[in-house]
Amino acid sequence: MTTLWDTTGTDVVKALAAERRSAGALAFGLALTLVVVVDEKHVSVAESAATTAAAAHPCRLLIVVRRQVDASNSRLDAEVSIGGRLGPGEAVVMRMFGRLSLHAESVVLPLLAPDAPVVTWWHDVPPDRIAYDPLGVFADRRVTDASVAEDPIAALRQRAADFAPGDTDLAWTRLTAWRTLIAAAFDSLIEKPRAVTIVGGDVDPSVRLLSGWFSDRLNLAVNLETKAHRGLAEVRFDLDDGELTVARQDSRTAVLKRPGQPDRAVPLTERGLGDLLAEELRRLDHDGPYADALAAWSGIGGLASRSPVREHIWRDPMTGTAASPATASTTGTIAGTAG
Repeated sequence: MTTLWDTTGTDVVKALAAERRSAGALAFGLALTLVVVVDEKHVSVAESAATTAAAAHPCRLLIVVRRQVDASNSRLDAEVSIGGRLGPGEAVVMRMFGRLSLHAESVVLPLLAPDAPVVTWWHDVPPDRIAYDPLGVFADRRVTDASVAEDPIAALRQRAADFAPGDTDLAWTRLTAWRTLIAAAFDSLIEKPRAVTIVGGDVDPSVRLLSGWFSDRLNLAVNLETKAHRGLAEVRFDLDDGELTVARQDSRTAVLKRPGQPDRAVPLTERGLGDLLAEELRRLDHDGPYADALAAWSGIGGLASRSPVREHIWRDPMTGTAASPATASTTGTIAGTAG
């Protein structure tokens, strides 16, 4: 591992090249570049999750920690490693101070793995418009998590307003096991449900996305029974001959109830952040079902038909002002060349 204090982007690139040479047999082909954007207080959680995901998908891990934007002097501290504490792959942790943190792409772009897709994950509240952040503009896929926002439902609605193909949210990823289980429960049924009820947290964005998925796929109204807790608790389908229910029992199992059949315990494991991120790294194309579910819930149509390329809009968070796209300093053509 190489630690660089008050360094430059050029020195970080040289340090990574030196680490690759010294690693020898440890160096391997890279499937992608994973860019993680996080604040200092959540670095350890983000590092742990990214390490888990990188173990399943060989990647170059670039962790950007934006600190003290209002600092009078810009500064870059970096940690470069291969086969170190962040797993067997290549990893660079960059702590950026002052105005440099507003131009993180100047350091990150030269570090992208050549000829490999780029995924950017914000493990904090992302910008209202991803076009404000070049780290999102040049990415092929962009991963957010509405659940960490102060108002998760408003954050999810903003993700719909700002959506472009290639975007996804971990609130959707958390539904994978539920959606798989529910789809399997209907394998032996012919009839279409007359109504569906979802029981879950009143501020849980996953509950809203599941309602959008049902609306889009089943074309019927969805009843929500919200409670003052987080998480999805139960889904009930009204059928002609009774009710089909999937209800969470604990963090590992759920109970499946079907008309005319005995109740059955089925696996429904709550996955950690690293496993959720690893799932998103398995696919690097547009997630159509997510776009459809988000559109159905938000009422904003045509999400899947939007352009996947964003044009960077420079916005200074210190003043809140933004340039128009026509005068932006960086254009979405980066997205076509970075991956």
